[in-house]
Amino acid sequence: MSHIKSRKHPTRLQMSTVLASLLLPVVAHAADPAADPQDKKMTEVVIDGQKDNDFKAERAGSPKYTEKLVNTPQTITVIKKELIEQQAATTLTEALRNSPGVGTFFLGENGNTNTGDAIFMRGFDASSSIYVDGVRDIGSISRDIFNVEQIDVLKGPAGTDSGRGSPTGSINLNSKQANLDNAYSASITGGSGSQKRATADINQVLNAESGIAFRLNVMAQDSENAGRDVVKNKRWGVAPTVAFGLGGKTRAHLSYLHVKQDNIPDGGVPTIGLPGYSSPDATRPFLTTAPMVDPKGFYGSSSDHDDVTADMATVRIDHDFSPTLKLTNTARYGKTKQDYLLSAFMVTTANLVTPNVADPSTWTLNRTNRTVKDQENKILTNQTVVTWDVTTGALQHTLVGGLEFINEKQYTYARTGSGTLTPTPLYAPRPNDPVTALNSVRTGAGTQGSTDTQAFYLFDNIKIGEQWMINGGVRVDHYDTDYFSTTLTNGALVPTVIKANDTLTTGKLSVLYKPTTNSSVYATVANSKQPPGGANFSLSTSANSAANPNFDPQETTTKEIGTKWDLLDQKLSLTAAFYRTDIKNEVEQDPTNTAAYFQTGKKRVEGIELGVQGEIVKNWLVSAGYTHMKTSIESGRLTTANGENSLTYTPKDAFTSWTSYTFPFGLQIGGGVRYSGKLLRGTDGAVGTPAFAESYWVGDLMASYAITKNIDLRLNVYNVTDEDYVAAINKSGYRYTPGTPRSASLTANFRF
Repeated sequence: MSHIKSRKHPTRLQMSTVLASLLLPVVAHAADPAADPQDKKMTEVVIDGQKDNDFKAERAGSPKYTEKLVNTPQTITVIKKELIEQQAATTLTEALRNSPGVGTFFLGENGNTNTGDAIFMRGFDASSSIYVDGVRDIGSISRDIFNVEQIDVLKGPAGTDSGRGSPTGSINLNSKQANLDNAYSASITGGSGSQKRATADINQVLNAESGIAFRLNVMAQDSENAGRDVVKNKRWGVAPTVAFGLGGKTRAHLSYLHVKQDNIPDGGVPTIGLPGYSSPDATRPFLTTAPMVDPKGFYGSSSDHDDVTADMATVRIDHDFSPTLKLTNTARYGKTKQDYLLSAFMVTTANLVTPNVADPSTWTLNRTNRTVKDQENKILTNQTVVTWDVTTGALQHTLVGGLEFINEKQYTYARTGSGTLTPTPLYAPRPNDPVTALNSVRTGAGTQGSTDTQAFYLFDNIKIGEQWMINGGVRVDHYDTDYFSTTLTNGALVPTVIKANDTLTTGKLSVLYKPTTNSSVYATVANSKQPPGGANFSLSTSANSAANPNFDPQETTTKEIGTKWDLLDQKLSLTAAFYRTDIKNEVEQDPTNTAAYFQTGKKRVEGIELGVQGEIVKNWLVSAGYTHMKTSIESGRLTTANGENSLTYTPKDAFTSWTSYTFPFGLQIGGGVRYSGKLLRGTDGAVGTPAFAESYWVGDLMASYAITKNIDLRLNVYNVTDEDYVAAINKSGYRYTPGTPRSASLTANFRF
């Protein structure tokens, strides 16, 4: 929760100014006791305090970005906590709706249903490129944002900034930190889908002179799903942090995050009856016109579960050697455990049984895909960043250099005994049917992947006069990946060991011109690389797998031309960018020798992105973005089910918006609309399933009223027109996630 800024306790600097203004007449009188009181004139003291802009951020959170956003030559969307709070967003995927074309569009394979933050960005999966305070956070979990100050969505290759990763960008969550303002806030939310949620944010100054402060964020939620039966989201979390030396040359932040989740996951509903569906069986043409299933129906089992435990301990030390030389060191240990059992299905000819053609109530669906994940992720890292401002002649340099040492591990345990489910009526699914032979135990088989990385990087931002900037950076990563797997074959465990190592070099270069003090025009070229196994720590000896260590890393090059303008006394930001991203070294099968594979595949994403954030007039805030993307396979086989030369799960057009206005008497109203173009799914031989999900518009509304100076109520209404839409679809097109229907939540906020 954010605090009401007018009620903040004054900082030491503010307090000094206030005391000076109060004591000035007294001191003056003491200095001149003979002064005539009638001759005294009051001295006017003006204290200029500017309210923070709730939607427009000045900078990205990473110390690698030393300039303001207006002078940063890259598309970056910063989603601040104030915008998140107005929308009552609680998860990362909900918050990312504020960045156009970014979302969880892909439901997964039939044998590997996606859970958590399966984020697609500019045509590619960015799930392995999610960071917390600049440190990679791995694991297919749903991240709650109760302890997040702002979210930086960095678009374009992030290889120079973060090392290996998605070819089209990364997401960085900036955690809340202790500060020298005493502030206390809490919220209670109830809503559709039996939503129950409570949070608290307490910041207490322990010793102002020594700069010691403590902050505690807590969260508890127990909710169902407004649009789905059985699905449950239950979690709690605690995030304490203590800071030392605030306001001094050396500052230390000690932080801890613990989150526990006990969810029932959503495997989706059958696509039968959706536009584009046709019978998979030539002998049963009536299936083509079969009615849709109820999107609320749950086709899994009430025994399904998704249990997550996440822990993260961080120590960050900042030291100012001088006003121009600074050091930041971040050390972290993180561990995430996930145990899930999810009942999926394939609506194939064999699995869909129709004994009475004229009576759909007799039709049944076999639920044969009981999928299991028992996985643990660990990370131990130390990052050191040095920032140095130095002038050489007419050039002003800002140098950023750093070292990173990272050890990442992923353990995946094989299980047996997930049980079998009886067929369920297609139009009246039974989640409470008994599960036969349910006794989930580890078999001893599984995989273990680990990657050790040593990285060095150096950036130089050069200012030439008042109007020109040149920014260049290079990063060198040396990695060693060890992959160990055991399979259970004829009752015996068979081990496999694969190793890979390499040194990756990435870089970026940009030129920026400032037409005015608060605007820029820039051109940037940058690249990134994703080595075999870089996304999931899994190596393979298969000739058709990009995880085969014999292959070269996937390589990406992005070129971007853009402009940024801060208007209306720097309260409103306008951005526009045109970009082209080329990805090469995709593994492709030789057309003449089907046993041979080569890295001849190439993909391309090009488009334009527009954005606006900030305050139009006093109390009127806006955040909006639009993107148009053209994607193509430049070399290699097409990947879409309908044969279109485009990338999957990537809307050609996407738009997002949110605006709010606060009246003088305490009423705040707001709302926004979102648009997503059609989503082309992948191809794997499925028959009759929809080749794409249709485009859709969704609108949301909000109203908030301050009952007292300490309490306000906020009502959020989602999907106000009750639009039916497909939020995500799986590769075969057998299953989809229905969009949430019209729903609402009411939140009481308390601030002191």
